[in-house]
This record gives sequence, structure tokens and C-alpha cells, in this order.
Amino acid sequence: MTYPVPAKQVETLYEIKKSKFIACAGFANSRESAMAFLESVKQQYPDARHHCWAYIFGNPNSPSSAAMADDGEPSGTAGKPILNVLQHKDIGDIMIIVTRYFGGVKLGAGGLVRAYSAAAQQAIDALETREELRLETLYVTIDFKHEQFVRHLTEQAIGTIASCNYSSSVFMEIKLPSVEVEHFKQKLASVALTVKSV
Repeated sequence: MTYPVPAKQVETLYEIKKSKFIACAGFANSRESAMAFLESVKQQYPDARHHCWAYIFGNPNSPSSAAMADDGEPSGTAGKPILNVLQHKDIGDIMIIVTRYFGGVKLGAGGLVRAYSAAAQQAIDALETREELRLETLYVTIDFKHEQFVRHLTEQAIGTIASCNYSSSVFMEIKLPSVEVEHFKQKLASVALTVKSV
């Protein structure tokens, strides 16, 4: 099963009463990738006071995770309206960051909610999407000698290794398109390796 995700990052500008709201929307499918995206926006606009954001990971109909932040704006006036916009769109693995430059005229709580909503909506309207395969998470514990074999199999299946921990053996968290999971398990079984899925 596939679902739409951002094809590339977009940036839009929404202005009201001299305040500027710069919305950046793009692909993020983990807390790490979301925070890296946020950091890049902060570097782009280092003098802005607020970088408010929201994200949804996974299939938009049953997200694996969702979060938001007001970043200094009054509680509920920034992150929540951005997340609301995301929750009404059929797009997964998405993050929107709205950077605000204050223009000297206070908007009030209601005005802020409307402005952050409008900025997020504008970014969504400009966004191109592509289809994302639904990924499943598998956990594999293997000997060191099998690590390259498993990495190669993962690559062939257009999967990614989300994490890899080394102790007495190698513990891997692998994300694979659902359609590839059975074949992947069979390949591992052929060399007497087992896999645990979530």
C-alpha cells in the first residue's frame, strides 16, 4: 500500500499586518530527520524569533507519530494549527516549519491561529507529492560475518537500515517495503538467519 509524501521541499511566504510567516514543508520520516530539517531552517533564518512546527510520520490515515511545537508563541496558537492543516491532508511523512518575523502589530491569539493555519495551508498548496511505499520494520540479530550479506539484501529490496547496534552480535532495525518482506525473510532463512517483524 502506498501513500503520498512530499516530493521535495517548498517554501512560501504569507504576510499579514507587516508580520511575515515563512512556511517550509518537506519530507521527514523520523524524529532525527525532522530535527535536522528544523535546524536547517533555523540556520537559514537565524534572526527570526519563532520557528513553529508540526509533523506526521507514516501513513496519514494511521500515523506512526505526530508532534508539534509553538516555539515561544502563546500555547496552542502555532503548532496546533499547523498540525490541524496536516491532519486534514492525505499526505504522510511530512513536516511543516513556519518561521515568523514580527512586524510590530500584535495579531492576538485568534489572529495567530489564523495566520499559522494560512501559512501552512499555502505551503501544502504549493507542495508536489510522490507515492511512498508502506514500510515494515524488521529486527534482525546476526553474527558479524553476516552483516554485509544483510546490508546487500536490504539494498536489493529498496529498504533502509534504520539502526545498527553492535554487542556480542549485530542487532539491526530494517525498514522494507511491505511487498519485499516475505522474499527478504526467505533469503535470510536460506542461510539459517531469522528475523522478527513488528
